[in-house]
Amino acid sequence: MSTATPILHLATEADWAAADIAYTPSGLAEDGFVHCSAPHQIATVAEARFAGRTDLVLLTIDPNLLTAPVVWEDLAGEGEDFPHVYGPIERAAVLEVRPYRPGPDGHFPRPL
Repeated sequence: MSTATPILHLATEADWAAADIAYTPSGLAEDGFVHCSAPHQIATVAEARFAGRTDLVLLTIDPNLLTAPVVWEDLAGEGEDFPHVYGPIERAAVLEVRPYRPGPDGHFPRPL
């Protein structure tokens, strides 16, 4: 997977607002990396991990602006690689932050 492709991360509004120079979610300490997704994966991830949440923001990240390595890997053994950031996400690497809410049917939309 090309490092030129933006990657996405879901955060709560509160966690993103609390980030200073870099965003360090709890997953980094727990798993050793920040879980991210490709654009075509994000809705599925949101449904599986954040069903019913209405306080999410979608971070669009330029992996070339991160100081931490990005590794595409299939740690779940399900046949699909996901981008994992092995360090904090610098705010300067975040190209866009926008609300990410489920639709009236409760399902999350695919980003444009």
